[in-house]
Amino acid sequence: MKKAFQLFDFTQKVNYKNEILAGFTVAMTMIPESLSFAILAGFPPLVGLYAAFIAGLVTAVFGGRPGMISGGAGATVIVLIALMKSHGIEYVFAAVALGGVVQICIGLFKLGKFIRLVPQPVMFGFVNGLAVVIFMSQLEQFKTIVNGQVSWLQGTPLYIMLGLVALTVAIVLVFPKITKTVPASLVAIMIVFALVIVFNIETKTVEDIASVQGGFPPFHIPNIPISFETLKIIFPYSVIVAAVGLTEGLLTLNLVDEITGTRGNSNRECIAQGSSNILNGFFYGMGGCPMIAQTLVNLGAGSRARLSGIIAALTILIIILFGAPVIGKLPMAALVGVMMMVAITTFEWASFRIINKMPKHDIFVGILVALITIVLHNLALAVLIGVIISALVFAWESAKRIRARHFFDENGVKHYEIYGPLFFGSITAFLEKFDVQNDPNHVIIDFKESRVSDMSAIEALNNLTKKYNQENKTIELQHLSPDCRQLLKNADAVINVNVIEDPTYKVVS
Repeated sequence: MKKAFQLFDFTQKVNYKNEILAGFTVAMTMIPESLSFAILAGFPPLVGLYAAFIAGLVTAVFGGRPGMISGGAGATVIVLIALMKSHGIEYVFAAVALGGVVQICIGLFKLGKFIRLVPQPVMFGFVNGLAVVIFMSQLEQFKTIVNGQVSWLQGTPLYIMLGLVALTVAIVLVFPKITKTVPASLVAIMIVFALVIVFNIETKTVEDIASVQGGFPPFHIPNIPISFETLKIIFPYSVIVAAVGLTEGLLTLNLVDEITGTRGNSNRECIAQGSSNILNGFFYGMGGCPMIAQTLVNLGAGSRARLSGIIAALTILIIILFGAPVIGKLPMAALVGVMMMVAITTFEWASFRIINKMPKHDIFVGILVALITIVLHNLALAVLIGVIISALVFAWESAKRIRARHFFDENGVKHYEIYGPLFFGSITAFLEKFDVQNDPNHVIIDFKESRVSDMSAIEALNNLTKKYNQENKTIELQHLSPDCRQLLKNADAVINVNVIEDPTYKVVS
Protein backbone atom coordinates (compact mmCIF):
# COMPACT_ATOMS: atom_id res chain seq x y z
CA MET A 1 0.00 0.00 0.00
CA LYS A 2 1.62 3.22 -1.18
CA LYS A 3 -0.64 5.74 0.46
CA ALA A 4 -2.76 5.90 3.58
CA PHE A 5 -5.95 7.91 3.23
CA GLN A 6 -4.28 9.64 0.24
CA LEU A 7 -2.46 11.97 2.64
CA PHE A 8 1.10 10.72 2.95
CA ASP A 9 3.29 9.03 0.38
CA PHE A 10 5.16 6.38 2.33
CA THR A 11 7.31 5.49 -0.69
CA GLN A 12 9.03 8.89 -0.42
CA LYS A 13 12.41 8.85 1.30
CA VAL A 14 12.31 11.31 4.19
CA ASN A 15 15.43 12.83 5.72
CA TYR A 16 14.11 13.30 9.24
CA LYS A 17 17.06 15.43 10.37
CA ASN A 18 16.58 17.89 7.50
CA GLU A 19 12.81 17.94 7.95
CA ILE A 20 12.93 18.67 11.71
CA LEU A 21 15.62 21.36 11.43
CA ALA A 22 13.81 22.91 8.47
CA GLY A 23 10.60 22.97 10.52
CA PHE A 24 12.27 24.82 13.41
CA THR A 25 13.89 27.25 10.97
CA VAL A 26 10.60 27.99 9.23
CA ALA A 27 8.80 28.52 12.56
CA MET A 28 11.35 31.11 13.69
CA THR A 29 11.17 32.99 10.40
CA MET A 30 7.39 32.80 10.19
CA ILE A 31 6.72 34.19 13.69
CA PRO A 32 8.11 37.69 13.07
CA GLU A 33 6.42 37.90 9.67
CA SER A 34 3.00 36.82 10.98
CA LEU A 35 3.33 39.18 13.94
CA SER A 36 4.37 42.08 11.74
CA PHE A 37 1.50 41.66 9.31
CA ALA A 38 -1.04 41.27 12.10
CA ILE A 39 0.22 44.46 13.73
CA LEU A 40 0.30 46.22 10.34
CA ALA A 41 -3.38 45.41 9.80
CA GLY A 42 -4.38 46.49 13.30
CA PHE A 43 -5.07 42.94 14.52
CA PRO A 44 -3.93 41.63 17.90
CA PRO A 45 -0.53 39.97 17.30
CA LEU A 46 -1.84 36.65 18.59
CA VAL A 47 -4.28 36.55 15.65
CA GLY A 48 -1.29 36.37 13.30
CA LEU A 49 0.30 33.51 15.25
CA TYR A 50 -2.97 31.57 15.32
CA ALA A 51 -3.19 31.95 11.54
CA ALA A 52 0.40 30.74 11.16
CA PHE A 53 -0.37 27.64 13.25
CA ILE A 54 -3.73 26.77 11.68
CA ALA A 55 -2.84 27.47 8.05
CA GLY A 56 0.58 25.89 8.46
CA LEU A 57 -0.73 22.65 9.98
CA VAL A 58 -3.77 22.12 7.72
CA THR A 59 -1.95 22.77 4.45
CA ALA A 60 1.11 20.77 5.56
CA VAL A 61 -1.10 17.72 6.11
CA PHE A 62 -3.72 18.10 3.38
CA GLY A 63 -2.11 20.46 0.83
CA GLY A 64 -1.21 19.61 -2.73
CA ARG A 65 2.51 20.33 -2.49
CA PRO A 66 4.92 18.74 0.03
CA GLY A 67 7.56 21.25 1.04
CA MET A 68 5.32 24.30 0.63
CA ILE A 69 4.76 26.43 3.74
CA SER A 70 1.58 28.36 4.54
CA GLY A 71 0.89 30.88 7.27
CA GLY A 72 -0.49 34.31 8.07
CA ALA A 73 0.75 35.94 4.87
CA GLY A 74 0.78 39.60 4.01
CA ALA A 75 -0.84 39.02 0.63
CA THR A 76 -4.20 38.18 2.22
CA VAL A 77 -3.89 40.46 5.24
CA ILE A 78 -3.33 43.57 3.12
CA VAL A 79 -6.71 42.97 1.47
CA LEU A 80 -8.45 42.96 4.85
CA ILE A 81 -7.01 46.20 6.24
CA ALA A 82 -9.86 48.32 4.85
CA LEU A 83 -12.51 45.96 6.28
CA MET A 84 -10.75 46.00 9.66
CA LYS A 85 -10.78 49.81 9.77
CA SER A 86 -14.40 50.13 8.66
CA HIS A 87 -16.15 47.28 10.48
CA GLY A 88 -13.78 45.63 12.95
CA ILE A 89 -12.18 42.26 13.44
CA GLU A 90 -15.39 40.23 13.74
CA TYR A 91 -16.21 41.06 10.13
CA VAL A 92 -12.64 40.08 9.19
CA PHE A 93 -13.11 36.62 10.70
CA ALA A 94 -16.37 36.18 8.79
CA ALA A 95 -14.78 37.31 5.52
CA VAL A 96 -11.87 34.90 5.99
CA ALA A 97 -14.22 31.95 6.62
CA LEU A 98 -16.37 32.81 3.60
CA GLY A 99 -13.21 33.19 1.51
CA GLY A 100 -12.31 29.65 2.52
CA VAL A 101 -15.65 28.41 1.20
CA VAL A 102 -14.93 30.13 -2.14
CA GLN A 103 -11.50 28.46 -2.30
CA ILE A 104 -12.96 25.02 -1.63
CA CYS A 105 -15.50 25.54 -4.43
CA ILE A 106 -12.66 26.47 -6.82
CA GLY A 107 -10.84 23.28 -5.86
CA LEU A 108 -13.93 21.08 -6.16
CA PHE A 109 -14.68 22.44 -9.64
CA LYS A 110 -11.02 21.80 -10.58
CA LEU A 111 -10.30 25.39 -11.57
CA GLY A 112 -6.88 25.47 -9.92
CA LYS A 113 -5.17 24.16 -13.08
CA PHE A 114 -5.76 27.49 -14.83
CA ILE A 115 -3.02 29.09 -12.73
CA ARG A 116 -0.57 27.39 -15.10
CA LEU A 117 -1.69 29.87 -17.76
CA VAL A 118 0.05 32.70 -15.87
CA PRO A 119 3.05 33.77 -18.01
CA GLN A 120 6.52 34.43 -16.60
CA PRO A 121 6.41 38.27 -16.92
CA VAL A 122 3.27 38.27 -14.76
CA MET A 123 5.04 36.13 -12.16
CA PHE A 124 7.99 38.54 -12.16
CA GLY A 125 5.65 41.51 -11.65
CA PHE A 126 3.65 39.66 -8.99
CA VAL A 127 6.70 38.70 -6.92
CA ASN A 128 8.41 42.09 -7.29
CA GLY A 129 5.25 44.01 -6.41
CA LEU A 130 4.70 41.84 -3.34
CA ALA A 131 8.31 42.38 -2.24
CA VAL A 132 7.90 46.17 -2.48
CA VAL A 133 4.62 46.02 -0.52
CA ILE A 134 6.31 43.98 2.23
CA PHE A 135 9.23 46.42 2.41
CA MET A 136 7.07 49.56 2.41
CA SER A 137 4.78 48.15 5.09
CA GLN A 138 7.73 48.00 7.48
CA LEU A 139 8.10 51.77 7.37
CA GLU A 140 4.92 51.96 9.49
CA GLN A 141 6.97 50.72 12.43
CA PHE A 142 9.02 53.94 12.29
CA LYS A 143 5.91 55.85 13.36
CA THR A 144 4.55 56.49 16.85
CA ILE A 145 1.45 58.01 18.41
CA VAL A 146 1.92 61.36 20.16
CA ASN A 147 -1.13 63.08 21.70
CA GLY A 148 -3.41 60.89 19.59
CA GLN A 149 -1.61 61.86 16.37
CA VAL A 150 0.51 59.50 14.30
CA SER A 151 3.96 60.92 13.59
CA TRP A 152 7.40 59.70 12.52
CA LEU A 153 9.96 58.80 15.16
CA GLN A 154 12.49 61.55 15.76
CA GLY A 155 15.77 62.03 17.61
CA THR A 156 17.19 59.25 19.77
CA PRO A 157 14.26 56.76 19.33
CA LEU A 158 14.65 57.02 15.55
CA TYR A 159 18.43 56.52 15.66
CA ILE A 160 18.06 53.52 17.99
CA MET A 161 15.44 51.98 15.69
CA LEU A 162 17.57 52.56 12.59
CA GLY A 163 20.67 51.18 14.28
CA LEU A 164 18.97 48.00 15.46
CA VAL A 165 17.33 47.43 12.05
CA ALA A 166 20.69 47.93 10.31
CA LEU A 167 22.33 45.49 12.75
CA THR A 168 19.61 42.90 12.07
CA VAL A 169 20.05 43.23 8.30
CA ALA A 170 23.84 42.99 8.61
CA ILE A 171 23.63 39.79 10.67
CA VAL A 172 21.17 38.19 8.21
CA LEU A 173 23.57 39.02 5.37
CA VAL A 174 26.87 38.02 7.02
CA PHE A 175 25.95 35.03 9.23
CA PRO A 176 25.28 32.55 6.36
CA LYS A 177 28.92 33.04 5.29
CA ILE A 178 30.00 31.72 8.70
CA THR A 179 27.57 28.80 8.95
CA LYS A 180 24.21 27.75 7.58
CA THR A 181 23.35 25.25 10.30
CA VAL A 182 21.30 27.88 12.15
CA PRO A 183 18.92 30.30 10.40
CA ALA A 184 20.50 33.73 10.05
CA SER A 185 17.20 35.49 10.77
CA LEU A 186 16.84 33.58 14.05
CA VAL A 187 20.40 34.49 15.04
CA ALA A 188 19.77 38.16 14.18
CA ILE A 189 16.63 38.29 16.31
CA MET A 190 18.38 36.62 19.26
CA ILE A 191 21.42 38.94 19.10
CA VAL A 192 19.35 42.13 18.83
CA PHE A 193 17.03 40.83 21.56
CA ALA A 194 20.01 40.14 23.83
CA LEU A 195 21.50 43.60 23.23
CA VAL A 196 18.22 45.32 24.08
CA ILE A 197 17.85 43.29 27.30
CA VAL A 198 21.50 43.48 28.47
CA PHE A 199 21.97 47.20 27.81
CA ASN A 200 18.37 48.08 28.76
CA ILE A 201 17.82 49.88 25.45
CA GLU A 202 14.48 51.66 25.23
CA THR A 203 12.85 50.76 21.93
CA LYS A 204 9.48 49.62 20.65
CA THR A 205 8.65 45.99 21.45
CA VAL A 206 5.82 43.66 20.45
CA GLU A 207 4.02 44.14 23.79
CA ASP A 208 3.99 47.89 23.16
CA ILE A 209 1.59 47.11 20.31
CA ALA A 210 -0.58 44.51 22.03
CA SER A 211 -0.38 41.50 24.35
CA VAL A 212 0.61 38.14 22.90
CA GLN A 213 -0.44 36.12 25.94
CA GLY A 214 -2.70 33.29 24.85
CA GLY A 215 -3.60 29.64 24.86
CA PHE A 216 -4.90 27.15 22.34
CA PRO A 217 -6.92 28.90 19.59
CA PRO A 218 -10.45 29.10 21.02
CA PHE A 219 -13.56 28.32 18.97
CA HIS A 220 -15.42 31.52 18.21
CA ILE A 221 -18.38 32.26 15.96
CA PRO A 222 -17.91 35.72 14.39
CA ASN A 223 -20.18 38.16 16.22
CA ILE A 224 -21.89 39.78 13.24
CA PRO A 225 -25.55 40.19 12.26
CA ILE A 226 -26.75 37.44 9.94
CA SER A 227 -28.31 39.42 7.11
CA PHE A 228 -28.04 40.15 3.41
CA GLU A 229 -26.53 43.54 4.25
CA THR A 230 -23.70 41.81 6.11
CA LEU A 231 -23.14 39.48 3.17
CA LYS A 232 -22.87 42.48 0.83
CA ILE A 233 -20.17 43.92 3.08
CA ILE A 234 -17.98 40.82 3.51
CA PHE A 235 -18.50 38.96 0.22
CA PRO A 236 -16.32 41.25 -1.97
CA TYR A 237 -13.50 40.94 0.55
CA SER A 238 -13.99 37.17 0.73
CA VAL A 239 -13.69 36.80 -3.03
CA ILE A 240 -10.56 38.96 -3.13
CA VAL A 241 -9.01 37.08 -0.19
CA ALA A 242 -9.75 33.77 -1.92
CA ALA A 243 -8.37 34.96 -5.25
CA VAL A 244 -5.24 36.55 -3.76
CA GLY A 245 -4.52 33.54 -1.56
CA LEU A 246 -4.92 31.06 -4.40
CA THR A 247 -2.96 33.25 -6.81
CA GLU A 248 0.03 33.50 -4.49
CA GLY A 249 -0.37 29.89 -3.40
CA LEU A 250 -0.57 28.36 -6.86
CA LEU A 251 2.22 30.56 -8.18
CA THR A 252 4.33 29.36 -5.25
CA LEU A 253 3.30 25.79 -6.08
CA ASN A 254 4.57 26.28 -9.65
CA LEU A 255 7.82 27.67 -8.28
CA VAL A 256 8.32 24.64 -6.01
CA ASP A 257 7.50 22.34 -8.94
CA GLU A 258 10.34 23.93 -10.91
CA ILE A 259 12.81 23.75 -8.03
CA THR A 260 12.07 20.13 -7.06
CA GLY A 261 11.33 18.76 -10.53
CA THR A 262 8.03 17.27 -9.32
CA ARG A 263 4.38 18.10 -9.86
CA GLY A 264 1.98 19.33 -7.17
CA ASN A 265 -1.82 19.07 -7.14
CA SER A 266 -3.28 22.55 -7.57
CA ASN A 267 -6.91 21.59 -6.92
CA ARG A 268 -6.01 19.74 -3.71
CA GLU A 269 -4.08 22.83 -2.62
CA CYS A 270 -7.19 24.99 -3.20
CA ILE A 271 -9.30 22.74 -0.97
CA ALA A 272 -6.62 22.66 1.76
CA GLN A 273 -6.27 26.45 1.71
CA GLY A 274 -10.03 26.88 1.88
CA SER A 275 -10.31 24.48 4.81
CA SER A 276 -7.56 26.29 6.70
CA ASN A 277 -9.24 29.66 6.18
CA ILE A 278 -12.60 28.37 7.40
CA LEU A 279 -10.86 27.19 10.56
CA ASN A 280 -9.06 30.53 10.80
CA GLY A 281 -12.39 32.36 10.71
CA PHE A 282 -13.74 30.29 13.60
CA PHE A 283 -10.53 30.04 15.68
CA TYR A 284 -9.30 33.65 15.85
CA GLY A 285 -6.98 33.45 12.84
CA MET A 286 -6.44 36.30 10.37
CA GLY A 287 -6.38 33.93 7.40
CA GLY A 288 -3.42 32.90 5.35
CA CYS A 289 -1.94 31.35 2.24
CA PRO A 290 1.37 29.84 1.09
CA MET A 291 4.36 32.08 1.80
CA ILE A 292 7.04 32.36 -0.86
CA ALA A 293 9.87 33.43 1.47
CA GLN A 294 9.23 30.72 4.08
CA THR A 295 8.81 28.09 1.36
CA LEU A 296 12.20 29.00 -0.09
CA VAL A 297 13.71 28.87 3.41
CA ASN A 298 12.18 25.41 3.85
CA LEU A 299 13.50 24.10 0.54
CA GLY A 300 16.90 25.67 1.18
CA ALA A 301 17.08 23.79 4.49
CA GLY A 302 16.68 20.53 2.57
CA SER A 303 12.99 19.78 3.14
CA ARG A 304 11.08 17.86 0.48
CA ALA A 305 8.29 16.27 2.55
CA ARG A 306 5.30 17.34 4.64
CA LEU A 307 6.99 16.78 8.00
CA SER A 308 8.80 20.14 8.13
CA GLY A 309 5.53 22.07 7.73
CA ILE A 310 3.93 20.05 10.53
CA ILE A 311 6.94 20.62 12.81
CA ALA A 312 6.86 24.37 12.07
CA ALA A 313 3.15 24.67 12.91
CA LEU A 314 3.46 22.69 16.16
CA THR A 315 6.51 24.75 17.17
CA ILE A 316 4.48 27.94 16.74
CA LEU A 317 1.69 26.49 18.91
CA ILE A 318 4.17 25.60 21.67
CA ILE A 319 5.55 29.15 21.58
CA ILE A 320 2.01 30.56 21.84
CA LEU A 321 1.23 28.36 24.85
CA PHE A 322 4.48 28.77 26.78
CA GLY A 323 6.60 31.50 25.18
CA ALA A 324 4.27 34.52 25.15
CA PRO A 325 6.24 36.53 27.76
CA VAL A 326 9.38 36.14 25.65
CA ILE A 327 7.67 37.06 22.37
CA GLY A 328 6.23 40.19 23.98
CA LYS A 329 9.75 41.46 24.75
CA LEU A 330 10.96 41.07 21.15
CA PRO A 331 12.17 44.41 19.79
CA MET A 332 10.19 45.52 16.74
CA ALA A 333 13.46 46.64 15.11
CA ALA A 334 14.56 43.00 14.85
CA LEU A 335 11.27 41.99 13.25
CA VAL A 336 11.42 44.94 10.85
CA GLY A 337 14.96 44.01 9.84
CA VAL A 338 14.00 40.40 9.16
CA MET A 339 10.97 41.48 7.15
CA MET A 340 13.04 43.88 5.09
CA MET A 341 15.43 41.05 4.26
CA VAL A 342 12.45 38.85 3.37
CA ALA A 343 11.36 41.56 0.92
CA ILE A 344 14.88 41.90 -0.51
CA THR A 345 15.28 38.14 -1.02
CA THR A 346 11.76 37.79 -2.43
CA PHE A 347 12.40 40.41 -5.11
CA GLU A 348 13.34 38.88 -8.47
CA TRP A 349 16.59 40.75 -9.07
CA ALA A 350 17.19 38.54 -12.11
CA SER A 351 14.40 40.42 -13.88
CA PHE A 352 16.74 43.43 -14.14
CA ARG A 353 19.50 41.35 -15.72
CA ILE A 354 17.26 39.99 -18.46
CA ILE A 355 15.11 43.07 -19.02
CA ASN A 356 17.05 44.10 -22.14
CA LYS A 357 16.55 40.60 -23.57
CA MET A 358 12.78 40.51 -23.03
CA PRO A 359 10.18 41.61 -25.60
CA LYS A 360 8.84 45.10 -24.93
CA HIS A 361 5.33 43.85 -24.23
CA ASP A 362 6.65 41.43 -21.57
CA ILE A 363 8.53 44.29 -19.89
CA PHE A 364 5.34 46.38 -19.94
CA VAL A 365 3.26 43.56 -18.44
CA GLY A 366 5.77 42.90 -15.65
CA ILE A 367 6.00 46.57 -14.67
CA LEU A 368 2.21 47.03 -14.84
CA VAL A 369 1.53 44.02 -12.61
CA ALA A 370 4.09 45.25 -10.08
CA LEU A 371 2.62 48.79 -10.06
CA ILE A 372 -0.97 47.55 -9.58
CA THR A 373 0.22 45.33 -6.73
CA ILE A 374 2.07 48.20 -5.06
CA VAL A 375 -0.60 50.90 -5.54
CA LEU A 376 -3.82 48.90 -5.07
CA HIS A 377 -2.47 46.07 -2.86
CA ASN A 378 -4.68 43.77 -4.95
CA LEU A 379 -2.57 40.85 -6.14
CA ALA A 380 -5.47 39.03 -7.78
CA LEU A 381 -6.46 42.05 -9.90
CA ALA A 382 -2.82 42.64 -10.86
CA VAL A 383 -2.32 39.06 -12.03
CA LEU A 384 -5.69 39.02 -13.84
CA ILE A 385 -4.86 42.20 -15.77
CA GLY A 386 -1.40 40.85 -16.58
CA VAL A 387 -2.80 37.59 -17.93
CA ILE A 388 -5.42 39.41 -20.04
CA ILE A 389 -2.82 41.75 -21.57
CA SER A 390 -0.46 38.84 -22.25
CA ALA A 391 -3.29 36.91 -23.90
CA LEU A 392 -4.22 39.89 -26.10
CA VAL A 393 -0.57 40.35 -27.13
CA PHE A 394 -0.35 36.66 -27.97
CA ALA A 395 -3.55 36.88 -30.03
CA TRP A 396 -2.18 39.92 -31.89
CA GLU A 397 1.12 38.23 -32.65
CA SER A 398 -0.65 35.04 -33.78
CA ALA A 399 -2.99 37.05 -36.00
CA LYS A 400 -0.05 38.49 -37.91
CA ARG A 401 1.24 35.00 -38.75
CA ILE A 402 -1.60 33.90 -41.02
CA ARG A 403 -0.43 33.57 -44.66
CA ALA A 404 -1.84 32.25 -47.94
CA ARG A 405 -0.16 30.75 -51.03
CA HIS A 406 -2.23 30.35 -54.17
CA PHE A 407 -1.83 28.46 -57.46
CA PHE A 408 -3.91 27.07 -60.35
CA ASP A 409 -4.12 23.35 -61.14
CA GLU A 410 -4.44 21.76 -64.59
CA ASN A 411 -8.24 22.12 -64.47
CA GLY A 412 -8.11 25.88 -63.89
CA VAL A 413 -9.19 25.54 -60.26
CA LYS A 414 -7.56 28.11 -57.96
CA HIS A 415 -6.14 26.73 -54.69
CA TYR A 416 -5.48 28.83 -51.59
CA GLU A 417 -3.14 27.14 -49.08
CA ILE A 418 -3.62 28.75 -45.65
CA TYR A 419 -0.85 28.83 -43.04
CA GLY A 420 -1.52 29.85 -39.43
CA PRO A 421 -4.58 29.69 -37.14
CA LEU A 422 -7.89 31.24 -38.22
CA PHE A 423 -9.48 32.89 -35.19
CA PHE A 424 -11.00 36.21 -34.14
CA GLY A 425 -7.70 38.06 -34.36
CA SER A 426 -6.68 36.85 -37.81
CA ILE A 427 -9.94 36.97 -39.80
CA THR A 428 -9.29 40.46 -41.25
CA ALA A 429 -5.89 39.44 -42.62
CA PHE A 430 -7.43 36.14 -43.84
CA LEU A 431 -10.20 37.83 -45.85
CA GLU A 432 -7.71 40.18 -47.47
CA LYS A 433 -5.96 37.20 -49.09
CA PHE A 434 -8.85 36.51 -51.53
CA ASP A 435 -9.59 38.17 -54.88
CA VAL A 436 -13.27 37.28 -55.22
CA GLN A 437 -14.00 39.23 -58.43
CA ASN A 438 -10.99 37.99 -60.40
CA ASP A 439 -10.92 34.42 -59.12
CA PRO A 440 -12.15 31.57 -61.41
CA ASN A 441 -15.51 29.87 -60.94
CA HIS A 442 -14.06 27.14 -58.75
CA VAL A 443 -11.94 27.90 -55.66
CA ILE A 444 -10.54 25.47 -53.07
CA ILE A 445 -9.18 26.62 -49.70
CA ASP A 446 -6.66 24.16 -48.24
CA PHE A 447 -6.52 24.11 -44.41
CA LYS A 448 -3.82 21.43 -44.11
CA GLU A 449 -1.49 23.92 -42.38
CA SER A 450 -4.24 25.91 -40.65
CA ARG A 451 -7.10 25.48 -38.24
CA VAL A 452 -10.59 26.91 -37.80
CA SER A 453 -10.58 27.87 -34.12
CA ASP A 454 -13.69 29.80 -33.09
CA MET A 455 -17.05 31.33 -34.02
CA SER A 456 -15.40 34.40 -35.53
CA ALA A 457 -13.54 32.14 -37.98
CA ILE A 458 -16.80 30.38 -38.90
CA GLU A 459 -18.51 33.72 -39.54
CA ALA A 460 -15.56 34.82 -41.71
CA LEU A 461 -15.90 31.68 -43.83
CA ASN A 462 -19.62 32.27 -44.10
CA ASN A 463 -19.10 35.85 -45.31
CA LEU A 464 -16.49 34.67 -47.81
CA THR A 465 -18.90 32.03 -49.12
CA LYS A 466 -21.62 34.64 -49.62
CA LYS A 467 -19.25 36.86 -51.63
CA TYR A 468 -18.35 33.97 -53.97
CA ASN A 469 -22.01 32.92 -54.29
CA GLN A 470 -22.96 36.45 -55.32
CA GLU A 471 -20.44 36.08 -58.15
CA ASN A 472 -21.91 32.61 -58.99
CA LYS A 473 -18.66 30.92 -58.02
CA THR A 474 -18.08 27.73 -56.02
CA ILE A 475 -15.85 27.64 -52.96
CA GLU A 476 -14.79 24.47 -51.12
CA LEU A 477 -12.75 23.75 -48.00
CA GLN A 478 -10.16 20.98 -48.01
CA HIS A 479 -8.01 19.13 -45.48
CA LEU A 480 -9.96 20.25 -42.43
CA SER A 481 -9.05 18.40 -39.24
CA PRO A 482 -11.82 16.30 -37.65
CA ASP A 483 -12.39 18.85 -34.87
CA CYS A 484 -12.66 21.68 -37.42
CA ARG A 485 -15.21 19.70 -39.47
CA GLN A 486 -17.19 19.02 -36.30
CA LEU A 487 -17.08 22.74 -35.44
CA LEU A 488 -18.49 23.64 -38.85
CA LYS A 489 -21.12 20.91 -38.59
CA ASN A 490 -22.26 22.24 -35.21
CA ALA A 491 -22.59 25.72 -36.75
CA ASP A 492 -24.50 24.61 -39.87
CA ALA A 493 -27.32 27.02 -38.96
CA VAL A 494 -24.88 29.90 -39.42
CA ILE A 495 -22.56 28.74 -42.17
CA ASN A 496 -23.15 27.20 -45.58
CA VAL A 497 -19.91 25.99 -47.20
CA ASN A 498 -18.88 22.89 -49.10
CA VAL A 499 -16.34 20.73 -47.30
CA ILE A 500 -14.31 18.26 -49.33
CA GLU A 501 -14.27 15.15 -47.14
CA ASP A 502 -10.81 13.59 -46.96
CA PRO A 503 -10.86 9.85 -47.54
CA THR A 504 -10.59 7.57 -44.52
CA TYR A 505 -8.22 4.70 -45.16
CA LYS A 506 -8.86 1.42 -43.37
CA VAL A 507 -6.77 -1.73 -43.08
CA VAL A 508 -8.03 -4.56 -45.31
CA SER A 509 -9.07 -7.56 -43.23
